[in-house]
Amino acid sequence: MVLPAYLETHRSGELTRRVERGLEMLRSCRVCPRNCDVDRLADQRAVCVTGRHAVVASHFAHFGEEDCLRGWRGSGTIFFANCNLKCVFCQNFDISQRPAGTAAPAAKLAEMMLELQGQGCHNINFVTPEHVVPQVIEALPLAIDGGLRIPLVYNTSGYDSLESLRLLDGVVDVYMPDFKCWDPEVARRYLKAENYPQAVREGLREMHRQVGDLVLDENGLARRGLLVRHLVMPGGIAGTREIMRFLARELSPNTYVNLMDQYRPAGKTERYPEIHRRMYEAEYDEAHAIAREEGISRLDARAPAKRQLVF
Repeated sequence: MVLPAYLETHRSGELTRRVERGLEMLRSCRVCPRNCDVDRLADQRAVCVTGRHAVVASHFAHFGEEDCLRGWRGSGTIFFANCNLKCVFCQNFDISQRPAGTAAPAAKLAEMMLELQGQGCHNINFVTPEHVVPQVIEALPLAIDGGLRIPLVYNTSGYDSLESLRLLDGVVDVYMPDFKCWDPEVARRYLKAENYPQAVREGLREMHRQVGDLVLDENGLARRGLLVRHLVMPGGIAGTREIMRFLARELSPNTYVNLMDQYRPAGKTERYPEIHRRMYEAEYDEAHAIAREEGISRLDARAPAKRQLVF
């Protein structure tokens, strides 16, 4: 059995140094590409509306993730409240852009990890962690000392800073970023972050450098590597072809990709009529064809009967 990477990083003393570096990043916050420069150690807040401590909306064994994460006992998800993006179509709008959740200092966050491991979850899955990387790093030694031994999944929008990702080198086992859109103007309109495409490309290169292509164990469970999610959107506005080409040519044709079919009007889409509809089945089928044409060989299998699409 391959042990999680963070155990050796902790044993060597490097994890303690990462905690110190991470907390210092909060003093004039540059944890994400927003570069807000507020003192979060003093509980100051800016775009992500999160101060000294992470805020957790929920934690539970999740059976709706990819098969290689949920297995038969679930993925141990910890949903962080708030977000550094402001996606107008966010399907978790109630926790990403509205007040929600409770503060989780390091000891509490470590307790959640151990609770999920105790329930038999196959991994700890940090959802929307981009703005709380230092807090996650701070909690991890406490969880390890308490017996944490399962892989860590970093489930991100992709709007990460390179400095934060380097803190996670030798800590995260499975990176699971979104690649939401290719064009800066699309990112400005729908994500409220024009530099998102550049940030996600840089971040994906760093993630792949750290963990490589996704590796599954004998039970089909993810042990280490990169799994990219791409939400297919109405009208092809996300730039699926350009994204698939980037993944195949600049990372690896063996990049494991989940083309997600669950887009639906949510959040503030009523203000954006061009995306205020469900995705057509033909659009999803076209996205699959594009991925194959651009050289992606590992697409997450999804049973057609599970699609919730309209014609």
